[in-house]
Amino acid sequence: MSQERTVITPTRQANFPEWYQEVIRHADLAEHSVVRGCMVIKPWGYAIWELIQQDLDRRFKETGHQNAYFPLLIPMSFLEKEAQHVEGFAKECAVVTHYRLEGNGEGGLRPAPGAQLTEPMIIRPTSETIIGHSFAKWLTSYNDLPILINQWANVMRWEMRTRLFLRTSEFLWQEGHTAHATDREAVEETMRMLDVYEQFARDRLAMPVIKGEKTPGERFPGAVDTYCIEAMMQDGKALQAGTSHFLGQNFSRAYDIGFTGSNQQRQLAWTTSWGVSTRLIGGMIMTHSDDDGLVLPPAIAPAQIVLLPVAKATEMEQVLNYCQDLSRELSAKHYAGQALRVHIDRSNLRGGDKFWKAVGKGYPLRVEIGGREMAGDTLTISRRDQSARERTSMPRQEFLQKAPFLLQDIHDSLLARATRFRDDHSVVLESKEEMERFFDRNEAKVAGFVRAPFHLDAETDPAVIERMKELKLSVRCLPLGEQGRPGRCLLTGKETRNVAIIARSY
Repeated sequence: MSQERTVITPTRQANFPEWYQEVIRHADLAEHSVVRGCMVIKPWGYAIWELIQQDLDRRFKETGHQNAYFPLLIPMSFLEKEAQHVEGFAKECAVVTHYRLEGNGEGGLRPAPGAQLTEPMIIRPTSETIIGHSFAKWLTSYNDLPILINQWANVMRWEMRTRLFLRTSEFLWQEGHTAHATDREAVEETMRMLDVYEQFARDRLAMPVIKGEKTPGERFPGAVDTYCIEAMMQDGKALQAGTSHFLGQNFSRAYDIGFTGSNQQRQLAWTTSWGVSTRLIGGMIMTHSDDDGLVLPPAIAPAQIVLLPVAKATEMEQVLNYCQDLSRELSAKHYAGQALRVHIDRSNLRGGDKFWKAVGKGYPLRVEIGGREMAGDTLTISRRDQSARERTSMPRQEFLQKAPFLLQDIHDSLLARATRFRDDHSVVLESKEEMERFFDRNEAKVAGFVRAPFHLDAETDPAVIERMKELKLSVRCLPLGEQGRPGRCLLTGKETRNVAIIARSY
């Protein structure tokens, strides 16, 4: 029996990494830059990021945060003040040493020998240090607290092996930074923002995530506690989709972020930081897309409905006018708090080519309109969460009423499918042998998440470290709400009350 042809080759099952790159290429989301390790985000991809930005920005402001901007260049001495921080980022830093170029005598350029900076500057890998310096200047009294700041920016972490959206040397993100009078308030902020990320992933990306605490070996450099959201991709690997850090007083001690309390005594502030990045786009692609291309959750689709005029040349002007009227009516409807976004494909492509281009770009709803549809005032509708070849006919007025509900149904369908996939590929194990069989058996296939008792001593056990490295495994998190039950660590055999998720990851 011949296999059904797919738009994307190779398929997910045949070669997941190459499939991922082909989905991005086919949807025209991004491409590799001439600058090694960096990417060019193309208009369709950047429009997705803008919608993510807008929604998260609204959520941040609803929780009291304000946007600000801080320098791209960070003095090296700032990183050196917090030992764990500099150690954690030292191998990823790009360093600026000169401020001027000059001719090299051979028609080229070189850094001018007399223009060396008195102190090297680091292109920000993250901004705790430079923002901490500002917080120290802004903060004098307990009346100045809390300080709730967010920054939309780019960062650079030098990467040897890059993959579009998932791991590039330069990427876009937001980073929240806050300062508080008490540790309780700072911990509450840390967990509040973790909840914001979890709700956004679920309600806008249709991506089910697990909230958890990172183990000591996986904490953010300089943090007291790090929390994360972890998602499962369609190859069974985990993706860390966002993090929220309780920094305690570590950075306040290093940068003298202090204030005079109500008791007139000087004390150090308690700080947090939290962030998500363009990695969310990569996670969304790997969660929902199929062998025909990109699948977009409706809330972050640059256009949620594409109208595909398919008609003879003699009818095309009339069909386009019909599409224009329909687009105007649809744009008056709302979904997820915004007017529906509608695109009319006015290209000269043939009908079939228009259709498959729309499939590959991930429009949630495709509407085909030709002379027959126009004459009967009936539309041919396709949903991106269903087979590309599945179509239904619907009267125009009915579609106008149902369009927002169809979009919500697509979101619910994608979320349910991703949740079911994650649950079907998650197992509870209690022995190292079971774990090794699970991942060895699935070396070239979809494995998934192992939930198991875990003792923190396993992170420093040389034999465990070596075996985890051989299996390409890591402890993703200690899921919140699942700790406290006694058991024996499947890696060390020691009694523990911790439960961990172990998986391969990006």
